[in-house]
Amino acid sequence: MSAPAAVPRLRLRVTATAETIIRGGHPWVYSASLREQNRNAVAGELAVIYDRQDKFLALGFFDPDSPIRVRILHAGKPVTLDTAWWRARLTTAVAKRTPETIGPDTDGYRLINGESDGWPGLVLDRYAGTLVLKLYSAAWLPRLGEISTLIREALSPEHLILRLSRNIQDLAREQGWVDGCEITVAGRPDQATVPTVIFRESGLSFEAEVVQGQKTGFFLDQRDNRRLVETLTQGGDVLNAFSFSGGFSLYAARGGAKSVTDLDISLHALESAKRNFALNQSVPGIAAATHEQIQGDAFQWLATGPERSFDCIVLDPPSLAKRETERASAIQAYARLAASGVGRVRPGGVLLAASCSAHVSAEEFFGAVRSAARSSGRRFTELRTTGHAPDHPATFPEANYLKAIYLRFG
Repeated sequence: MSAPAAVPRLRLRVTATAETIIRGGHPWVYSASLREQNRNAVAGELAVIYDRQDKFLALGFFDPDSPIRVRILHAGKPVTLDTAWWRARLTTAVAKRTPETIGPDTDGYRLINGESDGWPGLVLDRYAGTLVLKLYSAAWLPRLGEISTLIREALSPEHLILRLSRNIQDLAREQGWVDGCEITVAGRPDQATVPTVIFRESGLSFEAEVVQGQKTGFFLDQRDNRRLVETLTQGGDVLNAFSFSGGFSLYAARGGAKSVTDLDISLHALESAKRNFALNQSVPGIAAATHEQIQGDAFQWLATGPERSFDCIVLDPPSLAKRETERASAIQAYARLAASGVGRVRPGGVLLAASCSAHVSAEEFFGAVRSAARSSGRRFTELRTTGHAPDHPATFPEANYLKAIYLRFG
């Protein structure tokens, strides 16, 4: 009886424009850019892309059900993607996270930031001794056992929790993987035993809901902006709109704020903020500051709520444009929100407006906030704009989502 024929390598060719983009370092190949494919394939197969001269161009993960048909892993000269290659890539990403880039007394930060660290569609976050692996592409599911073993061998976490984006949860469940499970050394899923982890950030203690919380359990990407707010709030009253678990409020209190007010529509988030304040009562500024909480819609409260003003207002809403079709309405919403915030900033006070909407560019967002400030008729000074923290690098346009602007009003 003859042996079954080997499955031929998945070979692709792309448009001339896509070739140029790949050579320029962009990590995505969209379905519309494919012009030739030698056979059907399943999610997670390695696809080799050849150029018009039939020379190796790149290789990446194939996903037949995603508009991003190939996520590039390597471009240039041919390589072998063996365990040593993956181990070296993990080591390179982790080595970039140093005390100099992360900051002191901090054990909560991002270890791998997807495509920008060479791991397309994969994020790895550290919370003290717990690591959270989040997948945004089904291409990783067939390799979960291999990758999780590699992570455990290299980093020795106490726990490794798997989180899945909504778009792949059904497929993952079919394969035996469940969002929020713990991955054992052998790659088998198990029920997670650590729903909440306490970690340190800049000397402050926070809880992270690693099993069911937003993102991977905490908004690690705003760490640098929280540190900046701490330097701007001494002796003042601070409003933290869309406060989530109170990160900006805790930094403001430690920085000497007289009072901090959390404003969020989620009671669950406000309760988490209470617990975070309780964790840090040994910090003099936090113990001394008045901590108030308001449950309500931040847009509505800022526009029509009680006539109150503050020395510092933080506007950090969730993404207002989850798709390109929502971009225009999101820009308008950012402008309205900024206008409401400006109206509540005291003379000499600071407004921090932030956006995490990737479909709204930094120029569009900053323009909306500046326009709202000018329309108020108040004098203001632009202190600075900020972007991604060092552990959240953004190496291609679509990865640029985080931006913030600081304005001081006369």
